[in-house]
Amino acid sequence: MDLPLYWIDAFTDRVFGGNPAAIVPLESWPEDKLLQRIAFENGLSETAYFVRTGPARAKLRWFTPALEIDLCGHATLATAHVLMNELGQKEWPFVFDTKSGPLSVARQGDMIELDFPALPAAPAEASPELLRGLGREPEATLKTERMWLCVYGSADDVARLEPNAGELAAASPGRIIVTGPGTDCDFVSRFFAPYAGVPEDPVTGSSHCTLVPYWAARLGRTKLHARQISRRGGELWCELDGARVRMAGRAAAYMKGRISV
Repeated sequence: MDLPLYWIDAFTDRVFGGNPAAIVPLESWPEDKLLQRIAFENGLSETAYFVRTGPARAKLRWFTPALEIDLCGHATLATAHVLMNELGQKEWPFVFDTKSGPLSVARQGDMIELDFPALPAAPAEASPELLRGLGREPEATLKTERMWLCVYGSADDVARLEPNAGELAAASPGRIIVTGPGTDCDFVSRFFAPYAGVPEDPVTGSSHCTLVPYWAARLGRTKLHARQISRRGGELWCELDGARVRMAGRAAAYMKGRISV
């Protein structure tokens, strides 16, 4: 089997920044075991696969090196970049059918805007595993069904964290967002998911489904500029629109090639 592969850096305007994703267009779905093995071989936080189902519609799935996940922002943006810049897609918005329902993607100037569900968090007591893993107690802790949201007092506090991946892998839920107020933006964040084979994700669109409702309420406005301050770094322009979160960003193509399996 010979398959195309595109390596795209998402939520950045340059290569070597943002979050890299591997995008694999398919004509039909092979066995899930093969999809997972390719994602493991790629070694990126996500490999995305899509099969077109209409002129502006496709089924989209995302795999980490360890498992399939139900929501991913950067690989969705990267897939839209491939459709727009490599595969000649002219009709926008484009709809992806996913495990999290239909997700719409549109052009916004020189950026791509994602329309995702808002997933607000509620106050919760931090678990011992979470606190041991973070190494520094947050000022506030909130939780959704899938993620912890840990709030610190400053961007420096977030940047200085040196989490213990083994302890965080034992936390439940196993996806951990840390955040604080920004200096040259509205807020900063980092994201950890060691249980899924992702010790730290460079830029995480899905975490902003939870971050944006929190910061919109705290700051009293719906339009927000965000930075994820991993080593690679990335930025997003976000808006809370009722029960939806819109997040826009840029992408840069690093590599394209073929997979032989």
